[in-house]
Amino acid sequence: MARDNSGKKPMFERLALIGIGLIGSSISHAARRAGVVGEIVCSALTPEECERAQALGLVTKAYANPAEAVKGADLVILCTPVGAFKEVAEAIGPHLENGAIVSDVGSVKAAAVRDIAPSIPEGVHFIAGHPIAGTEQSGPDAGFVTLFDGRWCVLTPAPDADPEKLAKLEDFWRSLGCKVELMSPEHHDMVLAITSHVPHLIAYNIVNTAAHLERVTDSEVIKFSAAGFRDFTRIAASDPVMWRDVFLNNKDAVLEMLGRFSEDLIELQRAIRFGDGEKLQRLFTDARAIRRGIIQAGQDTAQPDFGRSAATVRQGSD
Repeated sequence: MARDNSGKKPMFERLALIGIGLIGSSISHAARRAGVVGEIVCSALTPEECERAQALGLVTKAYANPAEAVKGADLVILCTPVGAFKEVAEAIGPHLENGAIVSDVGSVKAAAVRDIAPSIPEGVHFIAGHPIAGTEQSGPDAGFVTLFDGRWCVLTPAPDADPEKLAKLEDFWRSLGCKVELMSPEHHDMVLAITSHVPHLIAYNIVNTAAHLERVTDSEVIKFSAAGFRDFTRIAASDPVMWRDVFLNNKDAVLEMLGRFSEDLIELQRAIRFGDGEKLQRLFTDARAIRRGIIQAGQDTAQPDFGRSAATVRQGSD
């Protein structure tokens, strides 16, 4: 694997990616670009994924057993769906190297800490993390080198986390292109419930609502999707297993945000029913200001079709 072009010792000698989908493969691309790892290996569920990861040059070796992948690794990152964390952590725990850092990329952090931390032996440093970046694509071929550029990575270290190991993990994510933020697992889950989880749930739901309408055919939904349905529902193409696990493992925060969303939706419903144009315009104006703030913060683009042409479908869900 690529080393730092200046000849300096890499930040980590051996990186083990447990799972090699969109995020895992993008970590490989970005880490090799930055020259911060000496070797990258992975584990994958199927022989086909193992073969593909090696064929793409993402790893030097791919293992079916995650316990084999973590041997000798000084950085281990779990890139599986959240629901698999407990089983994976139990499998790799006895084989982790003393002094190694273990992290993850899950969209839910309290559950990650709950399921991973008990299996981490003394002398190994677990620091949960979440790079807030992604697309609706999945698999080893979905990754690309710029996925993390300008995006945020949230780390949720325990109060007694080793400060040197934490700083090293922060530096690693910065080298991949991320900006880094620290917060508690519980606060992360509340923030992501409204910024990611509920929007995905709404996208999935509106697709199903359209599919169940008796007076609108499937062909009409597809034919006229450019009216807004297309862009709004893009994230409904995301990995169903990953999102099933997200909602099952962040249900309290999601349910709280759904309750608030439902209240606000009822307010809109009443404004439409009673012809309150002033309220509608005020709410829409406020919402547009938030959208413009997202663009100004560099978290999206104002280009036509959100810059998502067929050749550049890259930024989006997480």
